[in-house]
Amino acid sequence: MTHPAFQLLSSRRIDSLNLTLEDYRHTATGARHFHFAADDDNNAFMVAFRTIPQDSTGVAHILEHTSLCGSRDFPVRDPFFMMTRRSLSTFMNAFTASDWTAYPFATQSPKDFDNLLRVYLDATFFPNLDELDFLQEGHRVEFSEPDKPDSPLEFKGVVYNEMKGAMSSPVQRIWQDLQSALFINNTYHYNSGGEPAAIPDLTHAQLKAFHARHYHPSNALFMTYGNLDVSAHQATIDDKALSRFSAQPGDFTIAPATRFTAPKNVTTRFATDQDNDEPQAQVVLSWLLGETSDPDATLDAQMLASALLDNSASPLRKALETTDLGSAPSDLCGFEDGMTEGVFVCGLEGCRAEDADKIEALILSVIEDVAQNGVPQSQLEAILHQIELSQREVGGGHFPYGLQLMVKSLPPALQQVDPIKVLDLDPVLERLNKSIRDPDYIRTLARTWLLDNPHRVRMTALPDSKLADEESAAERRRLDAMAAELSEADRRAIVAMTEKLRLRQESEDDPELLPSVSVSDAPKELKIPEAQTHELNGAPLSYYPLGSNGLLYQQVVVTLPALDQSLIDDLPLFCDCLNEVGTGKTDYLQGQERQAAVSGGISARLSVRSPASDLLALNGYLVLAGKALHRNAEAFFSLIYDTFNDARFDETNRLRELIAQIRAHRESGITQAGHRLAMQAAAAGTSAYAALSHRWNGLAGTRRLISLDTALKDEQALQQLADNFRRIREAILAAPRQFLLVGEAEHFAAHRDALAAQWPDNRPAGSATLFQAPAPAQRIQAGWTSSTQVNYCAKAYMTVPQTHEDAAALTVLGHFLRNGYLHRTIREQGGAYGGGSTFATDSGTFRFYSYRDPRFAGTLDDFDRSLAWLQENRHDARSVEEAILGVISDIDRPDAPAAEAIGAWYAALHGRTPALRREFRERVMDVSLSDLQRVADSWLKPETAHTAVITDAQRLAEFNEQNPARALTPEPLKKADA
Repeated sequence: MTHPAFQLLSSRRIDSLNLTLEDYRHTATGARHFHFAADDDNNAFMVAFRTIPQDSTGVAHILEHTSLCGSRDFPVRDPFFMMTRRSLSTFMNAFTASDWTAYPFATQSPKDFDNLLRVYLDATFFPNLDELDFLQEGHRVEFSEPDKPDSPLEFKGVVYNEMKGAMSSPVQRIWQDLQSALFINNTYHYNSGGEPAAIPDLTHAQLKAFHARHYHPSNALFMTYGNLDVSAHQATIDDKALSRFSAQPGDFTIAPATRFTAPKNVTTRFATDQDNDEPQAQVVLSWLLGETSDPDATLDAQMLASALLDNSASPLRKALETTDLGSAPSDLCGFEDGMTEGVFVCGLEGCRAEDADKIEALILSVIEDVAQNGVPQSQLEAILHQIELSQREVGGGHFPYGLQLMVKSLPPALQQVDPIKVLDLDPVLERLNKSIRDPDYIRTLARTWLLDNPHRVRMTALPDSKLADEESAAERRRLDAMAAELSEADRRAIVAMTEKLRLRQESEDDPELLPSVSVSDAPKELKIPEAQTHELNGAPLSYYPLGSNGLLYQQVVVTLPALDQSLIDDLPLFCDCLNEVGTGKTDYLQGQERQAAVSGGISARLSVRSPASDLLALNGYLVLAGKALHRNAEAFFSLIYDTFNDARFDETNRLRELIAQIRAHRESGITQAGHRLAMQAAAAGTSAYAALSHRWNGLAGTRRLISLDTALKDEQALQQLADNFRRIREAILAAPRQFLLVGEAEHFAAHRDALAAQWPDNRPAGSATLFQAPAPAQRIQAGWTSSTQVNYCAKAYMTVPQTHEDAAALTVLGHFLRNGYLHRTIREQGGAYGGGSTFATDSGTFRFYSYRDPRFAGTLDDFDRSLAWLQENRHDARSVEEAILGVISDIDRPDAPAAEAIGAWYAALHGRTPALRREFRERVMDVSLSDLQRVADSWLKPETAHTAVITDAQRLAEFNEQNPARALTPEPLKKADA
């Protein structure tokens, strides 16, 4: 039923997604509302606005932050963060793209949905936009010693520090400069997140004016998803927001890019901490394609990009992976359709700037060959197969499926394009299936959109080990110049403002001004899917029958055997390479084509955790997993079998290419995952599992990978790696294995029979000696150095396993310390983008962390002070309940049906049975304040903490000089002898 304030424009069923898309318009304001009616109780909401900044001050980004700091009906300092503590949400956030800003949430509780909807509507349409919130979230200047007006000035602000961290990433720096070069006349020329050097130019008045223009219902798009009554949503939207407005004319169209008449060559720089002769430059070519408002043209562009780059057998990716001109394809390779005009990018990293002409010639020669000769028909059919598979798969996880659909629909909807054209791909697949029968289809696209398209930019990105120092020096000169112009009154005003902001940050708001749910509103019992157990020729077979929309998931799970210590470091690399090499008499190129034709991809990984009751032991498994459409089951099973049994490691050049690509990917992701890596590094001193995690997937693993990549230039070292992989495979083939299958019940009998025929004997070749790894032997005090303008700080404590009576209280304590102390001191006062604490049940470690943090010593102090705050201050019962709600929300967060089943199976495999998980959840609900204080006093003693920080070499040296008693051991990512 439609609310009277809205008009239903259309209602259409999308069978492939198992939902109905309803399109509404608010009659008074013109606001659009798309409702995805689905049989899903993880209901979701999003309101989005077209935001078109005309500079790089980050106005849209800072407005996103500031709007969440208090509003008309909810006049508290931080309603958004406070609601994360008073909600059972499965997702809450806000984010800014190049040309839109969105505010999404999801929850399984109808009461919670209504609470969050009211808070989100008030935050977006009626924010207070207080100047102090602007100063906290955006930018401000303070004296380095706040009460001493003769001390040096400093820039502070959450977004300011966030973007300093973001722009430390070479990939983000290069992409932003490339985008600016392609779009010279419209909003995409600017950094919507904000350039650190430009952010201080934004004024509070400009922020308020931007909100008044862009955050109006006439420029708003609402989306809802799930099984709740749409008319109830519309009643709230109208009553709490839209009824207060009338239609407001406004032009939010984005001008087409001014087209080039000839290609351009541009140069940029990115920061690096490596000052050596190793090639580090990147050379990328980019083309501006057609308007993304044309869904058919956009899918044609995606087809062309996939034909060129989809996998290692695709012609352009093959050329980029095998050339000696660089170490790996650029992370930017692919087609970007998130703007009003599409962009195609390809190129190399790990190359020399003087080879730019050769790299460009290589790329153009491959495209010319495709324009003349096309690509095999089978490759185009495989691309269509991948599109169909991605259309059918139901996603989920930390970003719920309903919100995934909304984000996919948002760009076309903002361009007044019917979202169903990007959601219902069945008609598109039918058209493309006809198009690829034309031999000239891809040939014409390659020539028209690339070779004959003059709107092309070649960007050469140069590594510069002095760039970070230059930027810091420029910031210092700017601040010193500002200080020189300050009068005594100006200085007193800065001191007064700093004190006023501090008092505001430390003030206690009344949380009861906000709506809330309570622990009693949480589901009474945790839903956990249960597997059916069968036998498959001597091995266990676990099966989950569920609606999978035509998809099938298979996993082969091998108990990790004891390995020679010399092989342990190569084990994760073995997994990374297993699905990327050939099998039997088939080379890796044919293998890549086969994967694309019959599966949605296969991959190998390690599943290693401490048992639920013993932190000194390890449970370890190697997993080979994949997914496919049911109709391809037998071919898919054969692919898994051949990969498991017959992977070949004699293509040593391929191994060298893969290690180089893995290294490049790991290095480029350091600044994005800095807090996780810092926590891994600190926790490495606590348990065998945590040490192994750091050794494999953390900074220690990255450092070892850098050394290995350099060493593999020597043929003997390369052959040794291949031999190690063979030894690992031999051990894996002899170890006990079991099988996991997820799919639709009506297909199970046929799938079981096909598996039995494919795997005739699954009995282990010998007795199993279980995998082991050495336990850490020393306390960690490490300072890892990289080319970052911000810091990532962590402390870790060894505590208890999940079955211990204190584990539930430690889990709640992580939320309690973040909610009550760390969020305020690290983020609001310290200026970090994020910070908090968490208990990891898989390793028994309690961890503190900060993310994109301008501070270093002060943050480490705040970690310790939070424990004193816990013991010394009086806390109310509601604060404890809010922390419990956060834990319950995490535990109950739903996933995609297949992922939920697979996750439940692995939890049980590692001893986290459904009974244990439910019992743990009940213990969480019973945690008290005295429990929190007791476990902190028992397990979190600052003198036993392990510490790790990611920073730059200069800041680390300054810290060690000023704090000799707690100096950190320098740990450069690249050793001098590497």
